[in-house]
Amino acid sequence: MRIMMGLCASRILSRVLSLCLSLGLCFGICFGICFGNVRPAIAAPWIENLPHLITSQLVTGQAAPSIHTPVLLAQATVPPTEILSRLFTEDELQKSWFADSFLAQISLAEISQIIQGIEGSVGAYQSIEDVDNGFVFTFERGRVPAHLALNGQGQITGLLFETPQLTAVSIDDLVGEFEALPGSVHVLAVELVGETDQLETKQLTGQLTGQLTDQSKAIDIASLNADKPLAVGSTFKLLILQALREQIAAGEHQWDEVVPLQEAWKSLPSGFLQTWPEGSQLTLESLATLMISQSDNTATDHLLNIVGRQAVEALLETDTPVENSNRNDRNRNRPFLSTREAFVLKDPANVRVLRRWRRSDERRSLLSALAALPLPDVNIFNDGPQAIDVEWFLSARELCSAMDEIADLPLMSVNPGLVNPNDWEKVSFKGGSEPGVENFTTALVDANGRNFCVTATWNSEGGIDELQFSTLYRSLIESVKGYEDYHVTRQKNLKQQ
Repeated sequence: MRIMMGLCASRILSRVLSLCLSLGLCFGICFGICFGNVRPAIAAPWIENLPHLITSQLVTGQAAPSIHTPVLLAQATVPPTEILSRLFTEDELQKSWFADSFLAQISLAEISQIIQGIEGSVGAYQSIEDVDNGFVFTFERGRVPAHLALNGQGQITGLLFETPQLTAVSIDDLVGEFEALPGSVHVLAVELVGETDQLETKQLTGQLTGQLTDQSKAIDIASLNADKPLAVGSTFKLLILQALREQIAAGEHQWDEVVPLQEAWKSLPSGFLQTWPEGSQLTLESLATLMISQSDNTATDHLLNIVGRQAVEALLETDTPVENSNRNDRNRNRPFLSTREAFVLKDPANVRVLRRWRRSDERRSLLSALAALPLPDVNIFNDGPQAIDVEWFLSARELCSAMDEIADLPLMSVNPGLVNPNDWEKVSFKGGSEPGVENFTTALVDANGRNFCVTATWNSEGGIDELQFSTLYRSLIESVKGYEDYHVTRQKNLKQQ
């Protein structure tokens, strides 16, 4: 998660993106230059999908060049480390610390809430150090990288906190913290191996769980309710991309195939294609890139209509029940909804249609009725979770299976999610969210060519503490790196015996 405060009207933007079903992802509480892609800054501390051209550094995980201002920092009369540390050490935030342009977008009270949220996640402040291209806070239970921009008077004009990372926490402890979250949670961290002759040595540090995909077998590093399907928000878009890739491989489509935008296939944000005129031309690759990196819902619905919902449904031939649902087996995602259809069903004005949907054994017969209804207002999620049984339900193993099929595509690395892409050879990411639903799914390749998948989902009718969840998730990924170190060390020790 990245928390960036600066240049966009959070109160206005929170009304625009509180409804989004996805994490696209600018990873955090972000008050930057944005075009309507922000969920509530404090109540739901995330930025969904900043337009790529505006936030290319942020989206690609290279935020520092756009937010760190070395010349002005060097000229500051108060050391930058002191400017940052006093945010956590002084009893009250002072208006004089911030530029007027900064406070025009976010109040001192809101900044104070953000500070309190960080302390609640990683404990009391201890110290700060100046590192290359930024700063690192040390807290009682973790570390938080940060970036700072100042004006000529030494006032804060930009402030970015990256995802907190818990320190000295074991994988078992992290799984325990996930399990303690209210509601329903599933977690899975696996190493993916393709050659059977690797399995005997790999089992020394993990449990072999069998075939994950045609290409890979999986060894569990961490697992919690991994076979339980939960609502995953926009992470379902991995399946649409998987179906598209299969059809391209079969010669049914081409990546450079050009299609026009159709008004009937437009949806609500996240994304921005809904603002483009009908007939605008895009390639399938462009649509797929926007669907994954920006979580563009209009791009998603175009691709779903192009590949066909039956093609996506065919990827989920399972008989696993959905918790708290009378719809079990493989019909849990049938018919496979478009984002537009989901928004219409969640619209409180369509409660009668929703009741029919919930009772119906012939849901496909209702799709034409959904198509005839208008999209709702963007504010329908302002009062919290809305009908989170209208969703896309996938297990943690299904998510890693889908990710494994498409992680090698270049477009999967445009948005690296919550990790620093410089720490890995390749990062592929998709996240999903709506009020009451959160998912992160990341495929990782380390310097030794080893492949990992880490996914976590939280469903809660009472809402999601996204800072807490993202902190646990980022810490789990860091523990996967630790697992790799442990594996290498153990193999060296075995060879020496």
